[in-house]
Amino acid sequence: MKANKLYKYLDVDGGLIMLSNSNIQFTNATKLNDPFDCHPSLIDFSNVPEKQMKVWGQELVMKAESNRYEHYRDGAWVCSLSKVNSSLLMWSYYSNHRGVCIGLDMEKTRKYLSKIMCTVFIGALEFDVQYREIIEKPDYFKQENGFDLLRYQLSTKAKEWEHEQEVRLVLINPTPSTIPNHSSMVSMALPYEHKDINKTIDWKEVRAYHKIGCECFESVYLGVNIDEDNRSQIIEAAKKLNPDIKIYQMRVDADAFRLQTEQIY
Repeated sequence: MKANKLYKYLDVDGGLIMLSNSNIQFTNATKLNDPFDCHPSLIDFSNVPEKQMKVWGQELVMKAESNRYEHYRDGAWVCSLSKVNSSLLMWSYYSNHRGVCIGLDMEKTRKYLSKIMCTVFIGALEFDVQYREIIEKPDYFKQENGFDLLRYQLSTKAKEWEHEQEVRLVLINPTPSTIPNHSSMVSMALPYEHKDINKTIDWKEVRAYHKIGCECFESVYLGVNIDEDNRSQIIEAAKKLNPDIKIYQMRVDADAFRLQTEQIY
């Protein structure tokens, strides 16, 4: 069952950008912080059927088939969300509890992320991340459903990351026209100002920003150590975006190693 609410942990700058532009950011899969993320080596391409080896040889067949999944990784842009808003580790990743966590109403958000055109799905895929102790490689040549392999590649992570309780939204080869007749829904931009006109831009550095409605923003959580000026900016941006948004301040629980939430608006 898909989660009704998911959360995006961000530093203050990222939170202000998201709230001010009413969008969510997707990052190329090759730029994620785990080198195993979405890697084609998660799949076993070595068991080449004998009849295929007779024509091309094992190495060429393995290379040809694995290259396809290398391209899938190159063309996948990922938005990482979490099922929880009070993870001590997740808060620590973002400015030592000085950041924010934005809660999304996923029932409303999904309406902006997907569309069926002539029985073809267009938009963002959604995967619950599966955490594993070891790499359990599926055999490429024994899988009948290619989508199952793609799902495995894009949503399998090491057990060490389990605390994130991650859900992934994935755009495949996004462009400003990812959704027909809604060309303004997806924009592409670098996460920094590009000043050297003579330098070639790595396309994988470009972020995809998918527009969603203001009603999708259900809540905002402010870090325990957030700066007072940043706190005020986030609150102002959140209220301007959605007057009905709930705003919470994270507090330290004096009796346990956990965080508590206090609604302030």
